[in-house]
Amino acid sequence: MSRPAVAIPEKLFFKIGEVCELAGVQAHVLRYWESEFPMLAPQKNRAGQRVYRKRDVEMALRIKELLYEDQYTIAGAKKRLTNELRGGKLKVVGEEDGHAESTAAQSADGFAQPANYARPVPPRTAEERQGLKQLASELRELLSLLEQETKGRTK
Repeated sequence: MSRPAVAIPEKLFFKIGEVCELAGVQAHVLRYWESEFPMLAPQKNRAGQRVYRKRDVEMALRIKELLYEDQYTIAGAKKRLTNELRGGKLKVVGEEDGHAESTAAQSADGFAQPANYARPVPPRTAEERQGLKQLASELRELLSLLEQETKGRTK
Protein backbone atom coordinates (compact mmCIF):
# COMPACT_ATOMS: atom_id res chain seq x y z
CA MET A 1 0.00 0.00 0.00
CA SER A 2 2.77 2.37 -0.85
CA ARG A 3 1.79 5.65 -2.35
CA PRO A 4 3.88 7.63 -4.76
CA ALA A 5 5.68 10.46 -3.05
CA VAL A 6 3.81 13.72 -3.48
CA ALA A 7 5.82 16.70 -2.35
CA ILE A 8 3.50 18.94 -0.36
CA PRO A 9 4.95 22.46 -0.20
CA GLU A 10 5.64 23.91 3.23
CA LYS A 11 2.74 26.37 3.37
CA LEU A 12 0.09 27.08 5.97
CA PHE A 13 -2.84 27.17 3.57
CA PHE A 14 -3.64 25.88 0.09
CA LYS A 15 -6.33 26.99 -2.35
CA ILE A 16 -8.63 24.39 -3.86
CA GLY A 17 -6.83 24.60 -7.22
CA GLU A 18 -3.50 23.82 -5.56
CA VAL A 19 -4.96 20.81 -3.79
CA CYS A 20 -6.52 19.64 -7.06
CA GLU A 21 -3.14 19.82 -8.73
CA LEU A 22 -1.39 17.96 -5.90
CA ALA A 23 -4.05 15.23 -5.71
CA GLY A 24 -4.65 15.01 -9.45
CA VAL A 25 -8.42 15.42 -9.21
CA GLN A 26 -10.87 18.14 -10.22
CA ALA A 27 -12.41 20.63 -7.79
CA HIS A 28 -15.89 19.09 -7.93
CA VAL A 29 -14.37 15.77 -6.83
CA LEU A 30 -12.77 17.41 -3.79
CA ARG A 31 -16.05 19.14 -2.91
CA TYR A 32 -17.88 15.81 -3.20
CA TRP A 33 -15.31 14.13 -0.95
CA GLU A 34 -15.88 16.89 1.61
CA SER A 35 -19.57 15.98 1.67
CA GLU A 36 -18.83 12.26 2.06
CA PHE A 37 -15.81 12.28 4.37
CA PRO A 38 -16.29 14.36 7.53
CA MET A 39 -12.56 14.13 8.23
CA LEU A 40 -11.90 16.26 5.13
CA ALA A 41 -13.20 19.64 6.23
CA PRO A 42 -11.24 22.64 5.03
CA GLN A 43 -11.93 26.00 6.59
CA LYS A 44 -13.30 28.90 4.61
CA ASN A 45 -11.75 32.35 4.53
CA ARG A 46 -13.68 35.63 4.81
CA ALA A 47 -14.48 35.52 1.11
CA GLY A 48 -15.99 32.05 1.52
CA GLN A 49 -13.20 30.28 -0.37
CA ARG A 50 -11.95 26.94 0.89
CA VAL A 51 -8.53 27.01 2.50
CA TYR A 52 -6.88 23.64 3.03
CA ARG A 53 -4.23 22.97 5.62
CA LYS A 54 -1.46 20.41 5.16
CA ARG A 55 -3.46 17.74 7.01
CA ASP A 56 -6.42 18.36 4.66
CA VAL A 57 -4.14 17.85 1.66
CA GLU A 58 -2.79 14.65 3.22
CA MET A 59 -6.33 13.45 3.85
CA ALA A 60 -7.32 14.15 0.24
CA LEU A 61 -4.30 12.16 -0.96
CA ARG A 62 -5.21 9.26 1.34
CA ILE A 63 -8.84 9.30 0.14
CA LYS A 64 -7.66 9.25 -3.46
CA GLU A 65 -5.36 6.31 -2.71
CA LEU A 66 -8.14 4.30 -1.09
CA LEU A 67 -10.66 5.02 -3.85
CA TYR A 68 -8.49 4.95 -6.97
CA GLU A 69 -5.59 2.65 -6.17
CA ASP A 70 -6.99 0.28 -3.55
CA GLN A 71 -10.44 0.26 -5.24
CA TYR A 72 -12.46 0.88 -2.06
CA THR A 73 -16.05 2.01 -2.27
CA ILE A 74 -16.93 5.35 -0.66
CA ALA A 75 -18.43 3.50 2.32
CA GLY A 76 -15.43 1.20 2.65
CA ALA A 77 -12.94 4.07 2.41
CA LYS A 78 -14.91 6.02 5.01
CA LYS A 79 -14.79 3.07 7.43
CA ARG A 80 -11.11 2.51 6.76
CA LEU A 81 -10.23 6.15 7.42
CA THR A 82 -12.39 6.24 10.55
CA ASN A 83 -10.58 3.18 11.90
CA GLU A 84 -7.17 4.60 10.98
CA LEU A 85 -7.96 7.91 12.66
CA ARG A 86 -9.51 6.25 15.72
CA GLY A 87 -6.47 4.03 16.17
CA GLY A 88 -4.03 6.82 15.43
CA LYS A 89 -2.57 4.76 12.62
CA LEU A 90 -2.83 7.32 9.83
CA LYS A 91 0.61 8.81 9.25
CA VAL A 92 1.38 11.97 7.41
CA VAL A 93 2.76 11.74 3.88
CA GLY A 94 6.51 12.01 3.85
CA GLU A 95 7.00 10.77 7.40
CA GLU A 96 9.87 8.33 7.74
CA ASP A 97 9.74 6.24 4.55
CA GLY A 98 6.82 8.04 2.85
CA HIS A 99 4.38 5.18 3.34
CA ALA A 100 1.10 5.19 5.22
CA GLU A 101 0.93 2.50 7.89
CA SER A 102 -2.17 0.89 9.23
CA THR A 103 -2.61 -2.11 11.47
CA ALA A 104 -6.36 -2.25 10.91
CA ALA A 105 -7.15 -5.43 8.98
CA GLN A 106 -9.57 -5.17 6.09
CA SER A 107 -11.83 -7.73 4.50
CA ALA A 108 -12.45 -7.71 0.76
CA ASP A 109 -15.52 -5.48 1.18
CA GLY A 110 -13.54 -2.74 2.95
CA PHE A 111 -14.92 -3.39 6.44
CA ALA A 112 -12.53 -3.56 9.37
CA GLN A 113 -11.93 -6.95 10.93
CA PRO A 114 -10.76 -7.58 14.49
CA ALA A 115 -7.02 -8.26 14.67
CA ASN A 116 -7.50 -11.90 15.69
CA TYR A 117 -9.40 -12.61 12.43
CA ALA A 118 -6.89 -10.89 10.16
CA ARG A 119 -4.84 -12.75 7.61
CA PRO A 120 -1.54 -11.04 6.89
CA VAL A 121 -1.59 -9.72 3.33
CA PRO A 122 1.53 -8.10 1.96
CA PRO A 123 1.02 -4.71 0.31
CA ARG A 124 0.49 -4.80 -3.43
CA THR A 125 3.33 -3.63 -5.62
CA ALA A 126 2.82 -1.05 -8.34
CA GLU A 127 3.10 -3.86 -10.89
CA GLU A 128 0.36 -5.88 -9.15
CA ARG A 129 -1.92 -2.83 -8.95
CA GLN A 130 -1.35 -2.14 -12.65
CA GLY A 131 -2.18 -5.77 -13.45
CA LEU A 132 -5.40 -5.53 -11.45
CA LYS A 133 -6.35 -2.31 -13.22
CA GLN A 134 -5.72 -3.99 -16.59
CA LEU A 135 -7.83 -6.99 -15.55
CA ALA A 136 -10.67 -4.70 -14.43
CA SER A 137 -10.50 -2.86 -17.75
CA GLU A 138 -10.68 -6.13 -19.70
CA LEU A 139 -13.61 -7.33 -17.60
CA ARG A 140 -15.48 -4.08 -18.27
CA GLU A 141 -14.82 -4.54 -21.99
CA LEU A 142 -16.18 -8.10 -21.85
CA LEU A 143 -19.26 -6.91 -19.99
CA SER A 144 -19.85 -4.26 -22.63
CA LEU A 145 -19.60 -6.88 -25.39
CA LEU A 146 -22.03 -9.16 -23.58
CA GLU A 147 -24.49 -6.31 -23.07
CA GLN A 148 -24.30 -5.43 -26.78
CA GLU A 149 -24.90 -9.08 -27.70
CA THR A 150 -27.89 -9.26 -25.32
CA LYS A 151 -29.39 -6.09 -26.80
CA GLY A 152 -28.95 -7.54 -30.31
CA ARG A 153 -30.92 -10.67 -29.35
CA THR A 154 -33.83 -8.77 -27.83
CA LYS A 155 -34.48 -6.78 -31.02
